[in-house]
Amino acid sequence: MLQYPDIDPVAFQVGELAVRWYGLSYLAGILAGRWLLGRHTRRLSLQSDWTAAELSDLMYLYVPIGILCGGRLGSAIVYYPDAYLDDPLAILRIWEGGMSFHGGLLGAVLAAGWFCRRRGKGFFAVCDLLAPAAPVGLGLGRLANFANGELWGTPSGLPWAMVFPHVDAVARHPSQLYEAVLEGLVLFVLLWRYAGRPRPPMAVSGLFLLGYGCCRFLVEFARAPDAHLGYLAWGWLTMGQALSAPMAVAGAALLLAAYRPRAPSGAGAA
Repeated sequence: MLQYPDIDPVAFQVGELAVRWYGLSYLAGILAGRWLLGRHTRRLSLQSDWTAAELSDLMYLYVPIGILCGGRLGSAIVYYPDAYLDDPLAILRIWEGGMSFHGGLLGAVLAAGWFCRRRGKGFFAVCDLLAPAAPVGLGLGRLANFANGELWGTPSGLPWAMVFPHVDAVARHPSQLYEAVLEGLVLFVLLWRYAGRPRPPMAVSGLFLLGYGCCRFLVEFARAPDAHLGYLAWGWLTMGQALSAPMAVAGAALLLAAYRPRAPSGAGAA
């Protein structure tokens, strides 16, 4: 049995400004994502399709705005609707926390669509480019969850189970670390290797959705449900699972569509 280390959620402070690990994880994820996008375009020889300015605009402007707006709205609508109805301006106080991954993903997808419309890019060309870099930000975000001592797991008797003293004296799964490994490291390696060769449109995006949906669905069995929501059905279904299962199905559908046999060009109806 392990003891949760006493980690200050504030990484450092400059005057009155407290810089938190969670904020640093977002910043590091965006910077790493921009670097990976550059490497990805070079290894696939896409430099003629993408300029450095376009990659920077996508990663430094459109994607962060989509993640922030979608994550906050997702948290408000799905997880804390009553709290935000009572205090609508709380949605602007991002320093108080409260982000939804699924909302952030939807926001990023909408932002990618906005980028495509303005820059004349294909929608799945952009999504397929972003997908291999996304797990890095996800993994860093889960490490920040661990630093904050939040989103802990269910009780466990495993040797690496951890006591979170600010919760109770029960040994629990360090589910934040499980997610950092599966949603971050494992999914990144899978996508980065798979996307290393040209793939049909939608295939890389589909693998991301399928991979994340499956990883999140499995880890939720070891993660304590949100206290104010509890289990939604059957004594085990969590909100995270209810939102991740459709992701996995959509990802599988995209993969099937990407590799669906197509009629030869110019073939007519019989």
